Amino acid sequence: MGEHNYRRLVVKLGTSTLTSGTTHISESRLGNLVRQMADIRASGCEVILVSSGAMAAGREALAFPDLPKEIPEKQMLAAVGQPRLMALYENLFALHGYTVAQVLLTRGDLARRPSYLNARNTLRALLNQNVIPVVNENDAVTTEEIRVGDNDNLSALVANLIDADILLMLTDQPGLFTADPRHDSEATLVSEVSGVEIPEEIWQAAGHTDDSLGTGGMVTKLEAADLARRSGATVVIADGSDANVITEAVRGEAVGTRFPALVTTIESRKRFILSGGDGVGSVQIDAGAAQALLTGSSLLPVGVTLVSGEFDRGDTISVIDAGGHVIAHGLASYQASELNKIAGRHSKEIESILGYAYGEEAIHRDQLMLLPRNQENQE
Repeated sequence: MGEHNYRRLVVKLGTSTLTSGTTHISESRLGNLVRQMADIRASGCEVILVSSGAMAAGREALAFPDLPKEIPEKQMLAAVGQPRLMALYENLFALHGYTVAQVLLTRGDLARRPSYLNARNTLRALLNQNVIPVVNENDAVTTEEIRVGDNDNLSALVANLIDADILLMLTDQPGLFTADPRHDSEATLVSEVSGVEIPEEIWQAAGHTDDSLGTGGMVTKLEAADLARRSGATVVIADGSDANVITEAVRGEAVGTRFPALVTTIESRKRFILSGGDGVGSVQIDAGAAQALLTGSSLLPVGVTLVSGEFDRGDTISVIDAGGHVIAHGLASYQASELNKIAGRHSKEIESILGYAYGEEAIHRDQLMLLPRNQENQE
């Protein structure tokens, strides 16, 4: 088996995978999947799990009540099932020495800038502590207007949120086929989709699902794969029942349907940051800070000499050197009024000045892009 060079993996588990196609959560299936994720994490690749199954766990806990298929009933089942699902993950990951954390998101969380940044920072903080985040849509409180709608698209949004370089969506099918294999004996597995546009015949072949256990079908997986590959993640859709499917997918072996990333995560982030380059504000920095940026460092408040314009946390701002030249664009860690208060001060003073801190950087190096003439000094 080959070695992988991925640094951040998102695994999406569908309800059909968690239940092995039955009406009950399969602890043996889950145990095998957790073992693989723990092995991947131990190899140095960070792992984020996006898990369906809360409603299925709720139905099982309530002995399969006959309920109307309305949103309040679904939310009730999710509320009952989510802690039970998390308890399972907590116990299974603990066998391998890992702690898990529950992260519940809605589309609204990812559409609003402050909550988007908070979600990203929370996930990064968890990963930095070697914790496995378990993400699900917040089914107990979402309404039709703010639902992501399915965990396939949620997994793609999460992959984009934390700059994952591989997204693995596990289902009860071996991957994408040229037609629905349940109705067409001539259907063959599509091993790779690499074009800029996904061919129309593949969209047609994805069809729709009548699965009563889950909400996702192959169409939503295709939508999610297209989103994730455009933001820099390689995507694999594969059968969750295969004994070593996660390990094999991460190592690049021929499993399922693979969608190579159309850009790297760095290119994707660079496009996003540079696209906001006309920004609403700027910071001027001293010569020492400018030199530090050229060697790949973050911009710290102590190096900021002037804050101009009005901008919010997460806005793209320009970075200007002492000579008045724009040398970089980046996403501000603090809004303009906050940066004004901490400019020229050491990072350890931020909390005492503001009463809180979002981190020690004015712009984190991961959210900062040098302009082309300076990029030869940046990796």
